Amino acid sequence: QVQLVESGGGSVQAGGSLRLSCVVSAYTFSADCMGWFRQAPGKEREVVATIDSAFSTDYADSVKGRFTISRDNGKSSVYLQMNSLKPQDTAMYYCARDRYCLRQYSSWGQGTQVTVSS
Repeated sequence: QVQLVESGGGSVQAGGSLRLSCVVSAYTFSADCMGWFRQAPGKEREVVATIDSAFSTDYADSVKGRFTISRDNGKSSVYLQMNSLKPQDTAMYYCARDRYCLRQYSSWGQGTQVTVSS
């Protein structure tokens, strides 16, 4: 069974930075598409950033220019560097695996909380 374990969340002031990490226990990791999602209280889950096996990336408009998704296939890990954080970035952040790159994320981590204070 595939496991995803996130880390790196925390509390920061607006303008600060955090780096989220997600380790994935899948032998197919290098061929998988990966994504970071977030869900704030009372809101629907939304995609933040995605990265495919060719290292192509995509971002939600709300984080473009501030967040960077990356991956290290040797470490079976995906990262989310978050800069210039805003209070509206406060949410639980999840990494997820899309095995066949069909935008169908079937494996999810437990989440890591990010709180940004003004």
